[in-house]
Amino acid sequence: MSTDSSNQAPLTSHLIELRNRLLKSVLVILVLFLGLYYFANDLYLIVSEPLRLLLPEGSSLIATEVASPFLAPLKLTFAVAVLVSVPFSLYQIWSFIAPALYSNEKRIAIPLLISSIFLFYAGVLFAYFVVLPLIFGFFTTVGPGEVTVMTDINNYLNFVLKLFFAFGVTFEIPVATYLLIKAGITSVASLSKKRPYIFLGCFVVGMLITPPDIFSQTLLAIPMWLLFELGLIAGRTVKAEEQESEPEQETA
Repeated sequence: MSTDSSNQAPLTSHLIELRNRLLKSVLVILVLFLGLYYFANDLYLIVSEPLRLLLPEGSSLIATEVASPFLAPLKLTFAVAVLVSVPFSLYQIWSFIAPALYSNEKRIAIPLLISSIFLFYAGVLFAYFVVLPLIFGFFTTVGPGEVTVMTDINNYLNFVLKLFFAFGVTFEIPVATYLLIKAGITSVASLSKKRPYIFLGCFVVGMLITPPDIFSQTLLAIPMWLLFELGLIAGRTVKAEEQESEPEQETA
């Protein structure tokens, strides 16, 4: 009976700690949201700038629903709050699992955590500064001259947030590749042999995520493939790390 109680006590304490860390993350998102809400319209103008700069003269963004002028900036403000809170949320996750890690695992986990944050933001910035101008530049010039381009503000926001998330996650490929190799699920040699299939798979993913044109698909597929190659380069360090750890274990 006492053994069951002792087993339940650590589980309960872990669940309480997890709840507290989740609540902290939610609280930070809420505080950021309230702080950014005053700038909601300004944030929307910044996010919509890649399209507004390329709209033909006489065109503009429009609201086709009564509540869109209020809801679209509100939704964007919440998305920005979540985006800004990513480092804090990942830190909470790290603090929760760190006690269960060995010292050598912690040495690997910290650089991976930092690189994950950097790569996610890099993907979002790449989408905003490179992908969106190219996509909108293409879409606003290929239509018939008699058609006036007027995009709904809510549809535009959904499209942009989808691309931000897609590119943010896509830029995590090097970290995911390294972890798969580190965990022994696959190897550099195995992934290298599958390179043609992975290259094709990048275009399939690009086709599913981006708008239905080869131009947009390529803008996602090529970075995915390059990031995969970067993950292979990082994966080649795994064997070297294992060889360095073997003498330490023998000495111990």
